[in-house]
Amino acid sequence: MVRLKSEIWVKAYMRRSSSDGRQAYVVRHGDDDAGAIYIRINRLDGTSMLFGPAPASLLEGEADRRWTPYFKGGPRPDDEVDGLLEREARTDPDLWIVEVEARDGVHGLEGWLSDI
Repeated sequence: MVRLKSEIWVKAYMRRSSSDGRQAYVVRHGDDDAGAIYIRINRLDGTSMLFGPAPASLLEGEADRRWTPYFKGGPRPDDEVDGLLEREARTDPDLWIVEVEARDGVHGLEGWLSDI
């Protein structure tokens, strides 16, 4: 099975977010082919939710990307989310960060969340 390139997945996700009335931005451009993708849902109130790639052991044999909510899926202060993303970027310089502005917290990742 072949997984979509990161760049293609990000463009499709951003287009879907835009068509649903939410602004999405690439905050950090990672490796076009296989960079890990982090999705930040900025609630525009000083808090954000964060979704990162599901652990590889959960994805064995799957072509689709899957995400895991950080912080049990709830919003956290933006500076806490910033710190986590900075640490991840130091560990993996090829990662992507996509930020979506959504006061209501809608992330558009239904069907892509892992069953952790």
